[in-house]
Amino acid sequence: MGTLGFIGLGLMGEGFTRRLLACGHEVVGYDLLPERVATAQGWGVEPATSPQEVAERCAIIMTCVTSTDAVETVVFGKDGVSRGGQAGGLLVDFSTTVVENTKSMARRLKEDCGMGWIDAPVSGGPDAAQAGKLAIMAGGSQADISKVRPVFEELAASFTVFGPAGSGQVAKMVNQVLVLNNYVVLAEALALAESGGIDASKVPEALAAGHAGSNLLKANFPRMIARDYGPKGYARQVLKDLDMIHDLAKSLGTPSPMSAQAATLYRVFNSKGHEELDGIAIFKMFDPNDTI
Repeated sequence: MGTLGFIGLGLMGEGFTRRLLACGHEVVGYDLLPERVATAQGWGVEPATSPQEVAERCAIIMTCVTSTDAVETVVFGKDGVSRGGQAGGLLVDFSTTVVENTKSMARRLKEDCGMGWIDAPVSGGPDAAQAGKLAIMAGGSQADISKVRPVFEELAASFTVFGPAGSGQVAKMVNQVLVLNNYVVLAEALALAESGGIDASKVPEALAAGHAGSNLLKANFPRMIARDYGPKGYARQVLKDLDMIHDLAKSLGTPSPMSAQAATLYRVFNSKGHEELDGIAIFKMFDPNDTI
């Protein structure tokens, strides 16, 4: 498959590239922040000075950045991927992006330099990325998917193709409805447990066999109890995704009242200066002992 390119070496990018290297791939990496590129060299990533250089050195390029605008800049901006892209090459975008923009960018990249596009947003976080245990939701042509399916299988516990480019982003919005609203539900549940005087640490095991048991309850309830808000994702990204859910639902004529309420809570939370905390830090809004 040759050397793989990776653009975006933040929390998720670190997990991805460590996993790819552990599976025997060579990886060329770039990030807007030079210090991240230098740090990534420490675990074996070969540095590049621009997205264009990554594209010139690699036929398969993966991106994981924070917004739709960031993806567009990386791909089509000055020194972007499209300027060095190879006909027959492939861009795999693990970012969470606006559906219609994703479709448009896929068409544009093909027209500009002949590269294919797979949107492959993920769920699971940095630890799952490094362990190869992600859930990956993909959109792209069958031919493009077949080129990189072996890599997806190294990265994912679950890899599902939903249709052409853009389909993966629709699936990711479904995922985010379930996950991000659940952050708020868990916070409300924990506040009730603690106020009621029970040992909240027993809740995940006690409920595991019933309908309330879930991956998020098991993983995040203990962190909320410990007030462990070190980011594995950021509250600012939670709000960005909730706003994307709203926009997509509006365009489709689909109601999204629960996500709208969660977005309101995160908007207030972020306005208080907490946007760099983990999304589960929304519990601070429910915690009577927290000054927020």
